[in-house]
Amino acid sequence: MSVTTSGQLPQTMHDVIVVGAGVVGSAIARELARHRLRTALVDGSDDVGNGTSKANTAILHTGFDAVPGSLESRLVREGQRRLAAYAEEAGIPLEPLGALLVAWNQEQLAALPALAAKAERNGYHDARLIDADEVRRREPHLGPGALGALDVPGESIICPWTTTLAYATQAVRAGVDLHLNCPVESVTSGTHHELATGRGLLRTRYLVNAAGLHADELDRRLGHDDFTVTPRRGQLIVFDKFARDLVRHILLPVPTALGKGVLVSPTVYGNVMLGPTAEDLDDKQATGSTAEGLAGLLEKGRRIVPELVTEEVTAVYAGLRAATEHDDYRIRAHPRQRYITVGGIRSTGLTASMAIAAHVAVLLADSGLDLGPARELEPVRMPNIGELSPRPYQRAELIAADPAYGTLVCHCERVSHGEIRDALDSTVPPGSLDGLRRRTRARGGRCQGFYCGPAVRELFEARR
Repeated sequence: MSVTTSGQLPQTMHDVIVVGAGVVGSAIARELARHRLRTALVDGSDDVGNGTSKANTAILHTGFDAVPGSLESRLVREGQRRLAAYAEEAGIPLEPLGALLVAWNQEQLAALPALAAKAERNGYHDARLIDADEVRRREPHLGPGALGALDVPGESIICPWTTTLAYATQAVRAGVDLHLNCPVESVTSGTHHELATGRGLLRTRYLVNAAGLHADELDRRLGHDDFTVTPRRGQLIVFDKFARDLVRHILLPVPTALGKGVLVSPTVYGNVMLGPTAEDLDDKQATGSTAEGLAGLLEKGRRIVPELVTEEVTAVYAGLRAATEHDDYRIRAHPRQRYITVGGIRSTGLTASMAIAAHVAVLLADSGLDLGPARELEPVRMPNIGELSPRPYQRAELIAADPAYGTLVCHCERVSHGEIRDALDSTVPPGSLDGLRRRTRARGGRCQGFYCGPAVRELFEARR
């Protein structure tokens, strides 16, 4: 097993290379690690989960509103079951809050029965219509004018950062090579695939394209024109932990053609999130927030939970979703090329990730790859950065055994020296301060690193 971020790449022939170390690519690498294959996971970034996967709405979906009969519907449904069980096993923060799909006008109210019927067709049988009085009782801080809602009790919130990291950690420990800072610049196919990267040449018998926003570009290099990725920017606002008591459920709007719309949701870190926007762009690097976008979010948030927009804002961020011209995932096998495309994976990709990985393994086998017998992977237990379970600074027995867990470095988020040390010494260590934040929450609180920044940077640089 190895994690490399610089230097020469191995010259041996791989059985499978997975391009893209987001949540889906990392899940695929983990699934392939169950088989005795020479597998590599490559990404142009300095960390896993550093693209779309790090900046989503962090919801574990039931798939109640997917297109019935679609591949996405099936994989989200299966993935939700798999990931919920895996989160418990691996210690990934998850909270089953349930969701309310709130109707604010007669047109939206009239659409709710069809959405309930759609949920049934998607195999989700727990959704039910509730009236305005029950909505108000269950969400007392909701703005005036809610006419009713569709109650979807199976929706949950989850930590997307820990999920991707758990997949990658388990894969690497099981023998997968992880190559970061390794952008794929060209691909030549013949008896095998040769990938020219920013760090040299990689060779593989089978290739899996899980490149997210750039999946269409890699697909075209291999002679296909099945889809075009249009980056869809989603801007979000994160409110202070004092706002947490204002919201009890995930509050969803009635969806539109552009997506699920603007929601209000708690996070597993104790904050409340408002967003996302849905802006189709041309630039796949345009992850900046805009004054116009944030103002629009605040206007919609004022309608949903008026008191929320008076709370302090902790952070704003934006992510790009890999939207395509199709209303389903673009997962395709090209057996003669020994190549699998995993494209068009939108915001449900987090939920569906484990099911997508299992599906890709089947496609590889059908394309001629001898997977051999499967084995059980050694379980991983990830550090807890959620608020539902005790954090290290709250665990007296842990501090007694190692006082570093009682020495706070980031006071806003209650992050200890021990947690930062462990993250820097972990199987997949952070390649940047932002990567360290996603592993520990250090510099992610009210002051955004104003007070703890120098101390965190000193610890980070001392371990490099």
